[in-house]
Amino acid sequence: MSPRPRLDDLHLSVGKRARLYRLLYEHGPGNGTMLLLPIDQGLEHGPVDFFANPEALNPEYQARLALEGGYSGIVFHIGLAEKYMPKYAGKVPLVLKLNGKTNIPPDDEAFSPQTATVEDAVRLGADAVGYTLYVGSPAQDQDFIQFMQIRAEAERFGMPVIVWAYPRGWAVEEKGGRDSLYAVDYAARVADELGADVVKLNVPDFEPEKNQASPKPYNTLKVDYAQAVRKVVESAGKTMVLFSGGSKMGDEDLLEKARICMEAGATGLIFGRNMWQRPYQEGLALTAKIKEIMRAV
Repeated sequence: MSPRPRLDDLHLSVGKRARLYRLLYEHGPGNGTMLLLPIDQGLEHGPVDFFANPEALNPEYQARLALEGGYSGIVFHIGLAEKYMPKYAGKVPLVLKLNGKTNIPPDDEAFSPQTATVEDAVRLGADAVGYTLYVGSPAQDQDFIQFMQIRAEAERFGMPVIVWAYPRGWAVEEKGGRDSLYAVDYAARVADELGADVVKLNVPDFEPEKNQASPKPYNTLKVDYAQAVRKVVESAGKTMVLFSGGSKMGDEDLLEKARICMEAGATGLIFGRNMWQRPYQEGLALTAKIKEIMRAV
């Protein structure tokens, strides 16, 4: 089992330390791990993701699931945070996403413009902010500058920054694809280098033909699922890692992957559609099983 970064070992301001303590110990599994419930898909994907469970179109569904399921926090863009969080303030920690985009344009030059500020997050009582960084996109120069400004503001306010580090762009696709070990490993390192406190990543996927297009030595690496996850966690250094559940998968597959990620040293997990694209009680039951795995590490 790879060691995960401990809060006491990190060089953080008092404000960041206090907010991360709430996310890691006062909510969720409560043992220094973090379980987040994101509801940013309405902006990123449109209403299509709610067709599988029409009740989930109302953000009250996810807010109630976060409260009753005992999540470490819920992820909202500013409009939903302002409209739906007042009733849950102090009960469910908020992670405010500070940038976003639609998926209508292609991802060839992906860039996610800023939509809210760290000051908004403070005003709303958030315990962290989220930022989507498109690693490898031709627009990454704008992205790096925009993130630098947000990171500086977060330092000033003592607000932890969770970076959604997503490989994107034609160059990424030519070098093995966005979910290759090369791309995800690189994204983990970039987040650490640029000052993320926590990084949210997709688990590397293995497609032999695509993997051959990755740069050396990634194109010849022979690693299994657990080894790939461990490699990514190690590349993130002292940045805490959250792995995403991604699109909906079978429950047994989801639980096994969650176990592997936690045993490989991840600080936590972030599950959205896998939780709320299903009947409410099923979502609660699956959440409980995930928390059991997280508490066992």
